[in-house]
Amino acid sequence: MVRYDLDKRILHGGDYNPDQWLDYPEIIKNDMELMRSAHINTVTLGVFAWSALEPEEGKFCFGWMDDIFERVHQFGGNVILATPSGGRPKWLSQKYPEVNRTDSLGRKHTHGSRHDHCYSSPVYREKVRIINRKLAERYGQHPALSMWHVSNEYSGECFCEYCQENWRQWLKSKYGSLDNINKAWWMSFWSSTYSDWKQILPPSPLGENKVHGMDLDWKRFVTDQTIDFYQAEIAPLREITPQIPVTTNFMAEGQNNHDFIPLEGIDYGKFSKYVDVVSWDSYPDWNNNYESIAKTAMKSAYVHDQYWSLKQQPFIVMESTPSGVNWHQFNKNKRPGVHILSSMQQIAHGSDSTLYFQWRSARGNSEKFHGAVLGYNHSDSDRVFREVSEYGKRLEKIAAVKGADKKSRVAIIFDWESNWALKRGGGFGRPTRLYPQTLQDHYSVFWEKDIAVDIITVEHDFGKYDLLIAPLLYLVTEKTISKLQEYVRQGGTLVSSYFTGMVNETDLLYFGGLPDGLKKLLGIKVLELDTLYENEHNVISFKNTEYQTKDYSAIIETIDADVLAVYQTEFYAKTPAVTKKCFGKGTSYFLAARNSTDFLQDFYAKIIQDLHLGNSLVQYSLPEVSIQTRYNNSEKYHFFMNFSTKEKTMELTRELTDMEHPAKISRHLTLKPYEVKVAKEKMADEPNKW
Repeated sequence: MVRYDLDKRILHGGDYNPDQWLDYPEIIKNDMELMRSAHINTVTLGVFAWSALEPEEGKFCFGWMDDIFERVHQFGGNVILATPSGGRPKWLSQKYPEVNRTDSLGRKHTHGSRHDHCYSSPVYREKVRIINRKLAERYGQHPALSMWHVSNEYSGECFCEYCQENWRQWLKSKYGSLDNINKAWWMSFWSSTYSDWKQILPPSPLGENKVHGMDLDWKRFVTDQTIDFYQAEIAPLREITPQIPVTTNFMAEGQNNHDFIPLEGIDYGKFSKYVDVVSWDSYPDWNNNYESIAKTAMKSAYVHDQYWSLKQQPFIVMESTPSGVNWHQFNKNKRPGVHILSSMQQIAHGSDSTLYFQWRSARGNSEKFHGAVLGYNHSDSDRVFREVSEYGKRLEKIAAVKGADKKSRVAIIFDWESNWALKRGGGFGRPTRLYPQTLQDHYSVFWEKDIAVDIITVEHDFGKYDLLIAPLLYLVTEKTISKLQEYVRQGGTLVSSYFTGMVNETDLLYFGGLPDGLKKLLGIKVLELDTLYENEHNVISFKNTEYQTKDYSAIIETIDADVLAVYQTEFYAKTPAVTKKCFGKGTSYFLAARNSTDFLQDFYAKIIQDLHLGNSLVQYSLPEVSIQTRYNNSEKYHFFMNFSTKEKTMELTRELTDMEHPAKISRHLTLKPYEVKVAKEKMADEPNKW
């Protein structure tokens, strides 16, 4: 059993960069005392410390890190030790320019910023192997070491000659022959047929940049190349420290255009198979001016649930901020109380940590104003430090939650490859495809009703869920179609939609509009997909109520499905807009148009009722109060979180025990603005399925 499992504390702390403060020994000394007062128990060391660890090629300086390890160990803390490949030293780029990335225009980059290295470079792989082995040999048996943090936020792509050759070898391994590639990518179009392997280059604005199958395979290759580099990084760690778990921090993106979704450039569903525990960097745009804090919380919850679902086990929040960030156009600090609320949300959705970037703000350079436990005024008396300290105390009181499970009867399918293909394809509305954002619209229905949801991939087991939601599954394989059929045949309920099943795994259109397997499962034919402009709408009539549609309308006809709603306008008026098909022991639904969330609320209401999915803790759910539950073998832990600026009162169905105070929680529960209460009860006390 790894040490991480033996540590019963919820991890609280984050990135610590003493290498920036080696000229200020008093600051480092004071840091240890301040960490104690802030109830910090974990520090992440060395993320960007390569130049401090190896200032010259082959000259290693570990004394400062030895000192920090001992100081952290003395106050009983954990060290998450990073490998430093995310920020190589300048001497490495200068002496071995091949380690620098080449962009899609063929330009070789000079040293700058971070991450900008080539995953294929033999020199870079060797230098990374050397420093990683040194770290493992020196600290692998240190009692403070609890986890390896490998590199940092893997991302990006390289187009150098090494990567081009690896790309061709990857294609040879997958397709075997040029003839197979030409057919898979439909290269007869525009007379683009390959006759020599050397003709195949990566997608580029200077060459092939409209071959959809190529672009899809390139993204698969970039994922595989990244994973291969990661596996090379961890080889010495696995050899020397097999007892220490290994992770790398995944990301979310899109804050600046009001979205918050997992990073789309790398298939984290595939990458997650190679980490011991999923970790990610959580930076929702709290207290913004374009949506309610409850909507921000819903988006944040969605991403937490997606990262939980990758391995169906607790994850780690490797980075977050106790105040604000520094990369938005407007960088607003969290309002008082929101730090504790948003951090408790992490734990409620399955995290076993709250870790920050960073402990102490840098004095200079690009992230000096990024939020930290100790801000740029370096004071332990300011509001942020006091909130972090209070939160640390609360984590100690709810430590029993660590390692607890989650249980969901509802799942939403998100497929990275389908998203890539959908975004890359031509036609329709380019800015309105919004695959993950549409999934969040469906998710919001259940979040507001306090119904737990997993966000799974097509590789997961569908059979454990009563309801499977799979809209906009643009790319489907015959294997996935068979899995969906078997799921419904055995009694599952499936929701599908427009844009589903249009292409196969090489991004070729299916003949006949829908694959035969989906026609049988859904009981429909898709005739057309109509694109609507921003201010255009259709109307559907559903359960004697009219709802406005937007963006897309699939024009369908039924084979043997029942019609639940019809369009009211356009040339396809009176044709089906929502259908239902009994298939085996289960049921499939098809939503032909994109609808507003008020329709989704109405549509799912009967399904929730029929499947008995409602949360049994409350008489009725409040949309701005989120209730999430984690489970161990004997107890359940309930988090009640008020994501609003108003006091909220709810009626519980039974009395609960307060985890933080020796008291019962009344069945008439009132939460102040931004307040969180954590309750527990014995497993046998809950009358529902769990």
